[in-house]
Amino acid sequence: MRVLGISAFYHDSAAALVADGKIVAAAQEERFTRKKHDARFPRHALRYCLEEAGCGLEDIDFVAFYDKPFLKFERLLETYVALAPRGFRSFRMAIPVWLREKLFQKDLLKKELRREAPRFDWDNRLLFAEHHQSHAASAFFPSPFEEAAVLTMDGVGEWATTSAALGRGNRLEMTKEIHFPHSIGLLYSAFTYYTGFKVNSGEYKVMGLAPYGEPKYAQVIFDNLVDLKLDGSFRLNLEYFDYCTGLRMTNAKFDALFGGPARRAEDRVTQREMDLAASIQKVTEDIVLRLVRGLAAETGQDNLCLAGGVALNCVANGKILRDGAFKRIWVQPAAGDAGGALGAALSAYHRFQNQPRVAIGTLDAMQGSYLGPAFADAEIARRLDEAGARYTVLSDAKVVAATAQAIADGLAVGWFQGRMEFGPRALGARSILGDARSPAMQSMLNLKVKHRESFRPFAPAVLREHVAEWFEFDGDSPYMLMVADVAKARRRAMGEAESALFGIEKLNVPRSDIPAVTHVDYSARIQTVHAETNPRFHALLSAFHGLTGCPVIVNTSFNVRGEPIVGTPEDAFRCFMGTEIERLAIGNCFLRKEDQDPALRHDYKDRFELD
Repeated sequence: MRVLGISAFYHDSAAALVADGKIVAAAQEERFTRKKHDARFPRHALRYCLEEAGCGLEDIDFVAFYDKPFLKFERLLETYVALAPRGFRSFRMAIPVWLREKLFQKDLLKKELRREAPRFDWDNRLLFAEHHQSHAASAFFPSPFEEAAVLTMDGVGEWATTSAALGRGNRLEMTKEIHFPHSIGLLYSAFTYYTGFKVNSGEYKVMGLAPYGEPKYAQVIFDNLVDLKLDGSFRLNLEYFDYCTGLRMTNAKFDALFGGPARRAEDRVTQREMDLAASIQKVTEDIVLRLVRGLAAETGQDNLCLAGGVALNCVANGKILRDGAFKRIWVQPAAGDAGGALGAALSAYHRFQNQPRVAIGTLDAMQGSYLGPAFADAEIARRLDEAGARYTVLSDAKVVAATAQAIADGLAVGWFQGRMEFGPRALGARSILGDARSPAMQSMLNLKVKHRESFRPFAPAVLREHVAEWFEFDGDSPYMLMVADVAKARRRAMGEAESALFGIEKLNVPRSDIPAVTHVDYSARIQTVHAETNPRFHALLSAFHGLTGCPVIVNTSFNVRGEPIVGTPEDAFRCFMGTEIERLAIGNCFLRKEDQDPALRHDYKDRFELD
């Protein structure tokens, strides 16, 4: 049985295909269209999934959509009616779009799908799952657990913003929900907006900025904005927010509470924004920890699965793990709306069709999240030739050795290998790599390669068998979704003057033997690298370890700020030629920057709208 899942029309459109219980393919539309967070119907991602499965759309048994648009429309109407006459301007702008597109989304989906298979029986084979049901299915069914509690947290689905479920075998029972407008995700997004970053894409910047500040506003938030109960349930004070009926996240009362208007995107980040970021991060962690403890007490389960956009807050995830309410935690790597496509497909297969889960041969059913397109060496060479690239073709062993040596020499390396990752993180398939031991690497990658804010941290990729020697962590974190501290033995003691620094002044002080991946609070967003799921990346880290004695390298996504992660060899070559990346390994083709035609260099960063 084949089931195709689709998420679309809000943000991060994607398609995923499940065949006889196995995840065959999954990809975000943005990787094909080069439009970050592309919300349009995922035509390219759909066609890729069908190609990977070796079938046409007419061979698919069911197509499952990740939410129920009519319930969303119901929520929109009920919210405006309840708060009328406030929000009439927002209502007037939103309703034409809903009437034209969203309310008749089933017909829109049929129209799009008929382009691929005109004779398909859409009336009986097009299914709809609720938004949080899709998230919960994406978290539980690919997990390594036979039984688990499931917690989903995001901005809002149809009505639910936070939900709990219990998974057993191929069954998943939704047990309770918190409804809009009370939302952890929207609370965090309100502070994303207020600190001058873009909602639905800048939340990870707030998380990265938080360690530079002090949570001095946390109590103000609890006293005025959030009523948090012992079991983790909560309500927001809507007097301070404008997202229900307005055209922005916060209002004048919010401005007065925190001492001024929201930061404009082009303004310099100040200590105030750092303290606000630290405060909302602390509040979010407190809410999530209470939710998790309440769920553990209620279910008696040892295992927890997480999904929804809030589950991408890897700092909170690390605190959940260390808190110990659950013995084991598994987070869906595509925890946001893209992962809803996969969850819809899995929900249709297991819940609607009552099909059993299949045995897992590796860490989990996600296969390392390497579920996107791959390119054969002959195809890579053809595409590079057409782009005017100059390269050398190396053996498997030599491309690994050459890349390891380049990283050890302090160079920035583009690494494009195997199947593309599904989800927001580069996991060693579409990555930019560097030497974690270099004090200059973090600043260089941010400013000269990624063209992004200097405060943004980078993640360490570390051999799983050596992780406990370098971090205060001894587990699996293959999806870069757990934060832990650098091991005390690897830290560098701070001098008195260095300890007295504030904010961004802390940035350039080396704090450990691996300064490029050590955040200002000694934390790191860890990716454990496993030979079972990515043997070539594991071989690269092993070769680097052999050269340097260090099993840790910098791993960041292969793109510039505002651009989706590269999807094709041509994308990779353009990024290589428009940044200060010095080496590029695409399959077995190895490129040196100094060998390239200077006429192909260009100012690449201005091609994309900043995030």
